[in-house]
Amino acid sequence: MKKVLALLLALTLVFALAACGNQAADPSSSPAGSKSSESPGAETSDVKIGVILVHDENTGYDFAHIEGIRQAAAAVGVSDDRIVWKYNVSEDESCYDTATDLVEQGCGYIFSDSYGHQSYMQQAAEENPEVTFVAMTGDTAALSGLSNFKNAFNDTFQSRYVSGVVAGLKLAELVANGEVKDANKNADGTIKTGYVGAFPYAEVVSGYTAFYLGVKSIVENVAMSVTYTNSWYDPTAEAEAANALVSSGCIIISQHADSTGAPSACQALFDAGTTVYCVGYNIDMLSVAPDAALTSAQNDWSVYYTYAFGRILAGEEIATDWAEGYNEGAVLISELGASCAEGTAGKVAEIEAAIKDGSLNVFDTASFTVGGETVTSYLALDTDGDWAGDTGEAIENGVFSESTLRSAPYFGLRIDGITELNAS
Repeated sequence: MKKVLALLLALTLVFALAACGNQAADPSSSPAGSKSSESPGAETSDVKIGVILVHDENTGYDFAHIEGIRQAAAAVGVSDDRIVWKYNVSEDESCYDTATDLVEQGCGYIFSDSYGHQSYMQQAAEENPEVTFVAMTGDTAALSGLSNFKNAFNDTFQSRYVSGVVAGLKLAELVANGEVKDANKNADGTIKTGYVGAFPYAEVVSGYTAFYLGVKSIVENVAMSVTYTNSWYDPTAEAEAANALVSSGCIIISQHADSTGAPSACQALFDAGTTVYCVGYNIDMLSVAPDAALTSAQNDWSVYYTYAFGRILAGEEIATDWAEGYNEGAVLISELGASCAEGTAGKVAEIEAAIKDGSLNVFDTASFTVGGETVTSYLALDTDGDWAGDTGEAIENGVFSESTLRSAPYFGLRIDGITELNAS
């Protein structure tokens, strides 16, 4: 579990004992400085939970949340009729309206699943102190001063790295077999890989950097181009982005986007004779890319929801910031595809074990540079809007500690070897 006591003390001084709880919390203990919205030992029949989804079960990301909630509810004994679902809620004022409607329906706890919902969830939390609001993937709860506003995320960067290792092993095999051509190389000899990203947010940057470092741990002379679709879910745009990256010579494609657009495009290109393989996100992509897909980085959201629902039923506080990864089973990669290189399963097991025991740190600063230099300092938190005199140093002992100062990713460095083609 992540313990950042120095940061907590500093933020407590800044906010004069406001309820911050600014760490990825130990699920076995209640964070200080806040109180539960339910009385201890709340009966299941008294609990009503609202869920706000940015899309519906047709997107991999939302489907993973839906399944996680259903599994968690079954595990702790929350019946279906105690959950109110709200689908296809845009990241705008309609989120606030939806949250308010859920309060009026009697929901004591409300969860949203998308970063763009956060400001509207916080507004609703300010107006309804008796209700607990959890903005999944958000990053402002700890600094909001609200005891009823929470954030949670998984350490997805860990599974991104492992999926990058899978891709790197395939790339090494392609090199050994002479399948990497001049068209797949940059002028400096680095091999071209590509990434379809949704937005240039830290969440995406953290993920694509972890993926790239996983690839690079196997094949040193590799570069990556990132194309943004400016949408979490746009199958057409994602397919077009993948096609463009492959046309430019990229031989491996990965993604932080919620549809099967990119893997489907890669499979079509593969079927047409192009050497290209892909790594997906959220769901197993083998059904749409049986030959091109290698694996997918995935989240098991049931781990968080089981923790949160269990706290609710026990009348205990939900952590202000919660983030867990491989050690709690919150992240994983999907089934390995038939196209994976020989020995991939064994290497994956080795890397996952190293992440779990702490001998491998995904963002070891010795593994990357920015502008040719090793990065020695990075302020990850801005407590007052001017980045002056803040606590929140993310780098210690040569490691960038992701998702420890808060649950949401804050790795915003643009490291050497990765080029954003259309960031705005």
